[in-house]
Amino acid sequence: MNTVARSWLQGTAVALALTLGACTGSNTETSDTAPDSSGAPVVVLKTSSGVIEIELFEEKSPESVKNFLQYVDDGFYDGTLFHRVIPDFMVQGGGYNGDRTRKETRPPIKNEADNGLKNENGTVAMARTSAPDSATAQFFINVKDNSFLDHTAPTREGYGYAVFGRIITGMDVIETIENSPTKSAGGAFANLPETEVLIESATRK
Repeated sequence: MNTVARSWLQGTAVALALTLGACTGSNTETSDTAPDSSGAPVVVLKTSSGVIEIELFEEKSPESVKNFLQYVDDGFYDGTLFHRVIPDFMVQGGGYNGDRTRKETRPPIKNEADNGLKNENGTVAMARTSAPDSATAQFFINVKDNSFLDHTAPTREGYGYAVFGRIITGMDVIETIENSPTKSAGGAFANLPETEVLIESATRK
């Protein structure tokens, strides 16, 4: 585990999503732990860096997928930032407007990290605080295999981070974002890209 990831786990946590690793630049359509994806919903993120498509694991993560799709359908993610970018770890977004104001969310959802899915390179998981059932709208994209984020026990320390999808198009875009120079702007913006990276729109495919 790298030093940045370790410090995040130990509680420098206004940052609401721990999971992102070293993006290899390869697509992840063939992840060993991914469920059968026939007929799975897909969300298209049009970002200022390019287009990303996320396949959602509705059978394995029904509450997380329902929650994410509701935010998508409501237009919640349109104009939000990828505000936390840590190379060889993760890319996080979905909670702050372009002016860095925090968006109001619906109540948090149940943590589904015990669904058997792993925080592998290219998977998408719910961000949260240190409380297991605290995820709302923010999500992160793993850029390497981050097994230390997986469910290991039904405890506060062991519950893990719920995977609910995977990138099927646009890992090159994620790599571009991952390699963006960052700056510290305090609080949740300790790893903020120097050049703004926006989700311009999020829609169902």
